[in-house]
Amino acid sequence: MNADAPPSTDWRDELASALTHGLGAVAALAGSSVLITLAAIYGDGWQLAGAIVFGVALLLLYTASTLYHAIPYPGAKARLQVLDHCAIYVLIAGTYTPFTLISLRGPWGWGLFAAIWSIALAGVVFKLFCTGRFRLLSTILYLAMGWLIVVAIEPLLHSVDVPTLCWLLAGGLFYTLGTYFYQRDTVRYFHAIWHLFVLAGSVCHFVAVTTQVL
Repeated sequence: MNADAPPSTDWRDELASALTHGLGAVAALAGSSVLITLAAIYGDGWQLAGAIVFGVALLLLYTASTLYHAIPYPGAKARLQVLDHCAIYVLIAGTYTPFTLISLRGPWGWGLFAAIWSIALAGVVFKLFCTGRFRLLSTILYLAMGWLIVVAIEPLLHSVDVPTLCWLLAGGLFYTLGTYFYQRDTVRYFHAIWHLFVLAGSVCHFVAVTTQVL
């Protein structure tokens, strides 16, 4: 199967994709609101900043994806597809942020923070011009960016507890396994199945972030 082929645009596929990430958008709004509020009450400035960045990134991804799949007008759909793909880079960097600002800090934390947001910015620029092309390359870049944390695994092991590490790993595995369906989403409902893996990954990472922010 051609990995660079466009996803199915059958109305049933689009409806399923819009509904799955529409649910994610509602959950992201509710969860992020609670997380940010609790961080503002009980956390310090770093914890609040981490909660805000992660929460906004999560909401941006699910809102952009929902609108992209829900709106049928070609012009608006093309622009929303760009936003949807850019938001993936933002969410990956946004997920790193609480761990770099709160858990790691120091040279490892700030170094990883600078690296991941630099890559995210480069990815956004790439998507502004190449959305809809080089899908396999984009997937590889997403995965490489997501698993970049392994370079800091030793300091991370000294900074977070085992349950948090397990939630982080589970989230990464859900995202990674889901790319099988993303790369084959010319098959009916495979893109919606990919969305379910994204939802599962986000839930795992939300739990992991909560342990650092609260």
